[in-house]
Amino acid sequence: MPEDRFPAFVVRRQDDEVSSGVEELGLDDLPAGEVLVEVSWSSVNYKDGMVSVPGNRVARTSPLVPGVDLAGVVVASDDPSLAVGTEVLAHGGDLGVSRHGGYARFARVPSGSALALPDGLSARQAMAIGTAGFTAALSLDQLEQRGLRPGDGPVLVTGASGGVGSFAVDLLAARGYEVVASSGKADERPWLERLGATTVIGRDDLDEAGGRVLGPEHWAGAVDCVGGETLARILQTLRYGAAVAASGLTGGTALQTTVYSFITRGVALLGVDSVQTPIERRRAVWARLATDLRPTHLDDLVAGEVSLDGVAGALSDILASRVRGRLLVRVDAGPAH
Repeated sequence: MPEDRFPAFVVRRQDDEVSSGVEELGLDDLPAGEVLVEVSWSSVNYKDGMVSVPGNRVARTSPLVPGVDLAGVVVASDDPSLAVGTEVLAHGGDLGVSRHGGYARFARVPSGSALALPDGLSARQAMAIGTAGFTAALSLDQLEQRGLRPGDGPVLVTGASGGVGSFAVDLLAARGYEVVASSGKADERPWLERLGATTVIGRDDLDEAGGRVLGPEHWAGAVDCVGGETLARILQTLRYGAAVAASGLTGGTALQTTVYSFITRGVALLGVDSVQTPIERRRAVWARLATDLRPTHLDDLVAGEVSLDGVAGALSDILASRVRGRLLVRVDAGPAH
């Protein structure tokens, strides 16, 4: 049986005050769920950072263990498909938002949020991909269901130096697409080109409409990880019949646009949700991430590792856009290495 007490990074909110740090929890502190996992790895996502911000509307309970994804080994289970000893990964649902997530030595999760680790992926590799890579894969899958194919023309990726964006660059390039990576960080050009970007542009280079309701028909497709004004500019410059897969809101939640691109160019705005994705679709996408969609530059996509003691600084870094690619949390470690 698991030990009675174990370390966890906990965020507590009292009115507008937020405190956080490593504490000891017990199994009785964990929420109900069919699967108890001994966690080895988690990762740092923008949503994890948001739950630590005073006044945020992301965290829906206090105290809360953040960590919207995790990987480890099943140590107790009421789900016959996830027997004790099975290596699993889990993400989505309310994990790290309204129920304790991955920044703890143990996590209890619903069976609908957990799946057996696909053959060929270690727990660390699964979290190197994590929610960000899964979201990028969903984005690519939706665009291809819409009809996008290599050779159609340039595909734009915004927020390209972030977790979802960098994976999108890698996955698209590996499948033969002409990838244009947009980033507000000029010094990331060599890294994005190493991931496969054909061209790297700045944020301001997207303003091709010049104040008009429509701009030139430029993009054969797009993966938008920013939202706000950036998404509006993409819609103005998609080619006829093209689509943008949108999953981000770091650039704002409001979308100021018109219907012109939709009714005169037949473009589509595809929402990408990794939270409530049905378990069968999760399994299918993760199976592809272990095989034909396996990231080509997985090591390059990992920015580093932290232990639980380093989570607070990592959350600050991701909120301040100081993280390139993916930052992992080694839950079973002492000091980071």
